[in-house]
Amino acid sequence: MKGHRVVLRSDLENLRGKVALLSGGGSGHEPAHGGYVGAGMLSAAVAGGVFASPPPASILAAILSLHNAGTSGVLLIVKNYTGDRLNFGLAAEQARNYGVAIDMVIVAEDCAFDRPSKAGRRGLCGTVFIHKLAGALAEEGCSLDQIVSKITEVLKGIGTLGVSLSPCSVPGCLPSFDLPPGDMELGLGIHGEPGIKRSKLASADEVMKTMIDHMTNPDSLSHLPLKSGDSVVVCVNNLGALSCLEMAVVTRAAVVCLENRGVVIARVMSGSFMTSLEMAGVSLTLMKASQETLRLFDAKTTASAWPNISSVCATGRRYMSDPPAVSTRPQDDKYSEGPLSPVMRKMLEKVCATLLEKQEELNSLDRAAGDGDCGNTHAQAARAIMEWLQDHVVPGCPGQLLTVLAGLMQEKMGGSSGALYSLFLTAAAGHVTEEQSNAASWARAMDAGTQAMRRYGGADPGDRTMLDALCPAVNELNKCATAPSAGHLAILQAAVQKATLGAEETRNLTAQAGRASYIAAERVTLPDPGAIAVAAILRAVLEVLEVEK
Repeated sequence: MKGHRVVLRSDLENLRGKVALLSGGGSGHEPAHGGYVGAGMLSAAVAGGVFASPPPASILAAILSLHNAGTSGVLLIVKNYTGDRLNFGLAAEQARNYGVAIDMVIVAEDCAFDRPSKAGRRGLCGTVFIHKLAGALAEEGCSLDQIVSKITEVLKGIGTLGVSLSPCSVPGCLPSFDLPPGDMELGLGIHGEPGIKRSKLASADEVMKTMIDHMTNPDSLSHLPLKSGDSVVVCVNNLGALSCLEMAVVTRAAVVCLENRGVVIARVMSGSFMTSLEMAGVSLTLMKASQETLRLFDAKTTASAWPNISSVCATGRRYMSDPPAVSTRPQDDKYSEGPLSPVMRKMLEKVCATLLEKQEELNSLDRAAGDGDCGNTHAQAARAIMEWLQDHVVPGCPGQLLTVLAGLMQEKMGGSSGALYSLFLTAAAGHVTEEQSNAASWARAMDAGTQAMRRYGGADPGDRTMLDALCPAVNELNKCATAPSAGHLAILQAAVQKATLGAEETRNLTAQAGRASYIAAERVTLPDPGAIAVAAILRAVLEVLEVEK
């Protein structure tokens, strides 16, 4: 509205004959209150300066705009702060002189003080619930008196308590209070005022238990009566600076704590609904919920800041689904040995020993172009395989063994290397069986694994990766498809030589993938550690086969 900090619904014509809702307060609480303007919630919102009540003239301008739209009355929803009560109250009295049917609901649901002063309990995030319920009633065509009566009753079952790890700072001012690192403030308001109690930082579960204990303590005049079996709507409100991840942790803690008390959680809201600038904290609002309350709560609204909440009761939902019928940990399955089991076990033992020997060499190469842990990740994989070998037989089916190795790499190796090796082994596994395990089958398996790495990893030969050792070797192994069996060992020997040469030549390549691609080419002069590891693995396999021949 020109000349005033007022947000009005753009479809005022749809308010004709209905009660209009107006709320507001100081800035710094966004998305409150402007974010709740829309069909099914507020008709208008008025803002003051940061943490300052809006001026009566702006409030009156908003009231008259709503009145002139043909509304049947105007309801002011006001948080219980002296400035808000005075300014909204003055505007209401002025509006009555213009013939406006007007009433006011004071929201005072703060549970912080055991013995509130004459000023009473503060209005906090529970105000947003009142916006929603009153908005739904107004949209249905309820009269002003009906809305005030129903909302006044609902307010008796709402409570809010805040906790913070930091104060906030009004622009141009010092922080509102001092809070040493490692401390938290319980019972603070939304204008930067300190709370009622300071304690050491605790876990989310402990903090939520403390908050709910305080909110429901019957010795407090501000408590919310709550017993086992009661149904509630839960709002975990970000006071400004918590991440989505932190909010999820706190919300889960609130849900668990309440359900442990036998409280039925009908709905859950988690997010930023009424903030306090950049304060690193949360407030918890609980609203006792009847079926009528939930019906109004679930009613549609176009307000942009109202979340898209599930209308299904949160309590009673299954958080864990049944595991799939197919095993997702093939390394735990039982297998039968076969004729190939002894030689495959020897290959694995040789590969593992080789990777452990090369651990520091690979780390050293990786430090030149990465985070220096290539040797560690390969050694980690080797130890995982050796540990598995101690308690399991090697399957007679090569494909089953590759599937087991893929599972171990995925779980134990970690990082992009674990994903790449697991991809390679998974794609290769379907091409070799106990019946089909000749050189040509292994060549097809190697080729399938390599193509999977290229397809999902995005790298190609020449990009200075392990593919620069693997691809030349696979190209050579593909000759097994047409060569006589007597020449297969010679092809493998040539493949290992090409892998070794390809790995060494990576020192002359410019990295196009992986961490090395972010480093200036002139600083990367050593071979790629991943390619060196691949060449070493292939050589270890060759050495076993040369002995077994």
